[in-house]
Amino acid sequence: MAPEHGTAEDRLAHETRAARPRRSRGAGAGDGPGSASAWGGAPPPARRRAEPEALQRPRALRAVGAIDGLAVAVLLACAVVGLGPAWGDASYLLPAVVGGVLGLALAWLGAVRRWPAVTVAAATVVAYLLVGGPLVFPGTTVAGVVPTLDTLHQLTTGAVDVWKSTLTNVPPLGSFPDLLLLPFVLTLLAGVLGATVAWRARHAAWALVPLAAAMTVVILLGTIEAAYPVAQGLVFGVVGLLWASWRATEARLLSRAEVSDAARAASRRLGRHRLRSGVALLAVASALTVLVVPLVLPAQRSALREVVVPPPDLHQYVSPLVAFRHYVKDLKDDDLFTVDGLPAGARVRLATLDTYNGVVYDVSDGEPGSGVYSRAGDRIASDAAGRAATVDVTVDDYSGVWVPDVGAVTGVSYGGADAEALQGSTYYNSTTGTTLATSGLRGGDSYAMHVLVPPAPSDDQLADATIEERDLPRPTNVPDSVGGKTEQFVADETDPVKEALNIRDALVSGGIYSHGLEGQAASRPGHSAERIDELLADDEMVGDDEQFAVAFSLMAQSAGIPARVVMGFVPGDDDWQEGEPFVAQGGDVRAWAEIPVKGYGWVPIDVVPDEDNKVQPEPKSEQVPKPPVLENPEPPEEPESEEAGATNKDTDDDDADSDAFAWGTAAAVAAAVVVPLAVLVGPAAAIVLLKSRRRTRRREAASAVDRFSGGWSEVLDVATDLGGPVPRGATRREGATVLGETFSQVPHGATATLAAGADASVFGGGAVAAEEAAAYWGQVDAVVEGMYGSVRRRDRWRAALSLRSLRRGPAEGREGRPGGRRDRADREAGER
Repeated sequence: MAPEHGTAEDRLAHETRAARPRRSRGAGAGDGPGSASAWGGAPPPARRRAEPEALQRPRALRAVGAIDGLAVAVLLACAVVGLGPAWGDASYLLPAVVGGVLGLALAWLGAVRRWPAVTVAAATVVAYLLVGGPLVFPGTTVAGVVPTLDTLHQLTTGAVDVWKSTLTNVPPLGSFPDLLLLPFVLTLLAGVLGATVAWRARHAAWALVPLAAAMTVVILLGTIEAAYPVAQGLVFGVVGLLWASWRATEARLLSRAEVSDAARAASRRLGRHRLRSGVALLAVASALTVLVVPLVLPAQRSALREVVVPPPDLHQYVSPLVAFRHYVKDLKDDDLFTVDGLPAGARVRLATLDTYNGVVYDVSDGEPGSGVYSRAGDRIASDAAGRAATVDVTVDDYSGVWVPDVGAVTGVSYGGADAEALQGSTYYNSTTGTTLATSGLRGGDSYAMHVLVPPAPSDDQLADATIEERDLPRPTNVPDSVGGKTEQFVADETDPVKEALNIRDALVSGGIYSHGLEGQAASRPGHSAERIDELLADDEMVGDDEQFAVAFSLMAQSAGIPARVVMGFVPGDDDWQEGEPFVAQGGDVRAWAEIPVKGYGWVPIDVVPDEDNKVQPEPKSEQVPKPPVLENPEPPEEPESEEAGATNKDTDDDDADSDAFAWGTAAAVAAAVVVPLAVLVGPAAAIVLLKSRRRTRRREAASAVDRFSGGWSEVLDVATDLGGPVPRGATRREGATVLGETFSQVPHGATATLAAGADASVFGGGAVAAEEAAAYWGQVDAVVEGMYGSVRRRDRWRAALSLRSLRRGPAEGREGRPGGRRDRADREAGER
């Protein structure tokens, strides 16, 4: 009997059970009619006879199969639409649609033909190779259709690399046509797997797994800006749950081949009731999701591209700031590059330097707050504000990996013979605004940049602003004088902006600007801790942009103000006007500091002493020297009378004897003094001369690569003479670790930087610029100075006269190690 009490669903369920005929104990309760025990296998003969003829057909050929396909397509589209913000345009839709349709078609064909899983997988691979070429790599195909070996290579390697490339390229990804492989592969795989499971598996709900995986991949590979997160979540959840519930109910109702009409009627009523209850439950859950989820989720969305470390290894590139004096001294009147369309007040940035290690201010690599370098194309997503402009740059005598740019870059495209190589090797850091081309710029290259130039505040506006909190790598090995001078310059000021302005004004008013050129005050290049300490310790602070910008940045950070250094080029107000091409020469090079200000972003701070501050030359005496007065010589004494019998011959003999006696005395003195002195000093002088010639030969080697390897050899020879543990047979990086631990006064990481630079030049295979080698030797000098500073004075004298480095032959001479025969062979192969 039906229960008198209970819910309507309980009563409907009771009616259904009562209406079903009893089955024999041996009857199975396995698959429903027309379903397979595996992927679409035919039902048992006994069952097939009891089923209607329509149910014996594959599910993919029935009306319910069309509903399954529609549900899979809707869920797949819901996932793919999330790629929109990452691509920035609709170019990804075509490969996504083709991949999804192709995946559904392959799954349908496999279900209808009852293919095994291996056949479906093989058909998917073949379709991928045939369709992927014309769709993503048409330039590698014949007539845009027939794939070539290059097409197959691109497709096979792309299937593995496209996931990484998607993360390491700067959005919008529409600038990179090869990345269209991602939506094609994603929808192809998800479509094949999802539709195959939906049409052929016993438990159809498992089809949601590959579709949910596709949604997860889109979220992880996307940007922090979501497409339609609420709509995507609701559609995916509602459609997925309704379809899975419908399939579960269908499987339960059709699990027995023989059912009565009363049972079918009761089942339909039960199904409708459950549908209404499910819809109501989903509506309540959706409303709660829309209202509650935004309150508990973090303010910013997480994406893998924000944490993935990009490919470029910045340690192999020398900081451009070490070559600052080279531009001023050697390239002052050389045309480096020409910029068309430069807005008024804009500066041309070469690189932003945000990490200091006591030896050099450098571009950081993966440090907190330093941003990431990602592939850059003709469109780059940017949230910066400012005046939009397009600048065209033509490279003349400039060469290097640092790409001159302006403001915030929103796109870059190259021209010239090396355009393709440059486009594929350009990376951009939106946090620091630095552009890097690993293949290197050279004369004849050209490129166009779309930029946003932010407005610069006046001093009055800056004084009323506030500092914005920013994370930056913490400087290390900062000289002690920085803290003391900071307190002196800041005085009693407590406002961070005014503290920064006080530091700037003190350096400007008390500094003396000099490049150390002829006619200027003596000024050493470099910005190591020792050089900055010398600058701040002097009563007359003599230096140029390089020293003063670094000093300001270190002092600002000492006061708790985030600061960094930028090197670039600034047109002179008298020589250039907006609308004219700016021809950047070596003499236009500048270095300035930046501090973050709310409402303005990173604001440039020029720390250039007044031109009136000059070292006064030593006064020269205007007194005219009196001519010498010649006094009358005394009259010569009368010669004594010659003795009788004296002849001229005797007199001449006496004179000759006197002369012989004088020369003999001189020779005796020389033999007694000079020879012992030469015996004592000669060996020491010879050792010093040999080492000096060896150092000069390495520093002025004909090949820039030899200068790099020679610089590292010089470090090893100094360590050997100082008695340091130089490991035999070790790689440069291993040796750098040992040397860094042995000599305490060598800045942390400096030896590792030298080792990486030498390895990059020797094994890199590319051309090395002479200025890079000169900058590398500047770092060598700083490390050697630190090594000498780590030992006592008498040990330094002993090292200067040591024969150890001379006896052991050329540094790193063992085969298979840096500097050996294999090293040279690899280098020559790279040059070829």
